[in-house]
Amino acid sequence: MKNRKIIVGLAGRSYPIIIGPDLFHAEATFDDGELRGRRYIVVTNDIVGPMYFSPVAKWFSSLGKSVEKITISDGEQFKSQETLTSIYDQLIAKRADRSTTVIALGGGVVGDLAGFAAASYQRGIPFIQIPTTLLAQVDSSVGGKTAINHPAGKNMIGAFYQPQAVFISLEMLRSLPDREFKAGLAEVVKYGAIMDEAFFIWLEDNMQSLLARDYAALGYAVEQCCLSKAKIVEADETESGSRALLNFGHTFGHAIEAGLGYGKWLHGEAVAAGMMLAGRLSVLAGDLKQAEWDRFQQLLIKIGLPVDAPKLGRDRYLELMGYDKKVLDGKLRLILLRKLGEAYVTSDFSKELLVEVLNGVEQ
Repeated sequence: MKNRKIIVGLAGRSYPIIIGPDLFHAEATFDDGELRGRRYIVVTNDIVGPMYFSPVAKWFSSLGKSVEKITISDGEQFKSQETLTSIYDQLIAKRADRSTTVIALGGGVVGDLAGFAAASYQRGIPFIQIPTTLLAQVDSSVGGKTAINHPAGKNMIGAFYQPQAVFISLEMLRSLPDREFKAGLAEVVKYGAIMDEAFFIWLEDNMQSLLARDYAALGYAVEQCCLSKAKIVEADETESGSRALLNFGHTFGHAIEAGLGYGKWLHGEAVAAGMMLAGRLSVLAGDLKQAEWDRFQQLLIKIGLPVDAPKLGRDRYLELMGYDKKVLDGKLRLILLRKLGEAYVTSDFSKELLVEVLNGVEQ
């Protein structure tokens, strides 16, 4: 497959997403004006760094850039204030300034931490996303959300801060453990569910090729997800309206992650179970047809994702969901489905039906 380029159009802050089969083992030909400055500091973790720092550093060096490295620990539990402070400490020790560019080389945790550090260090320095997990490639690396977790809730402290560019090398998915790859597919399925029924049908028909990590199938799926994400971000950069649709299943899913303890379930696993709860509420509300919910469930089962939420207890779910960032004026907002391919945001849902759904996760 050939490299593909998508532009996230945000006026003076527009940036490219470059998708290719193996970007960093090829001759470096991309320098389209987005790679400003010559000093780059890569933030990565102790799993990804040994695999991919060298080819990435070599690629940027071939463009005349100097490249240094900051390594953090791997895992959702390290998406914390302590890790963020350690990044600041190392940026200061390296005398990084406003002409220094931070590169996030890793999954969603690395991207969120490095992006938030870049957003806040010296009131903002440039950064680039190089996502190494499927979840990060199709979702978290695009759109400028950066954050750390708080014990009360996921991503509670952060900033909207757009990257300078996103480089997606599909070859990096070859080394991704099966569990993490399948967790990323939850976010892929989400795009079909909320805004693209034709893509959902394509996923039903091509899931075996995706699970086999076929480059052609992966390239198509990643491109479609990035196109959908770019379209939503261009319309609503700071999530004041339609961008909230991207959080389908996440209000429940974030409650699962916080309730179990960060890192016990992967983000995509929690989102899969959360989408099932949101889908069940959509069926009870009289919107989504039972047959569509069944198709959704069967696709998640085919992937090998959890479809049953952990039994944290109804009251615990309600408590944790109350911290959700979509709460406005004290009202919880949920993303529900009218049908496969069409979602909506609402605070006008039946509390009784929500309780009925959550009664199924009583301890």
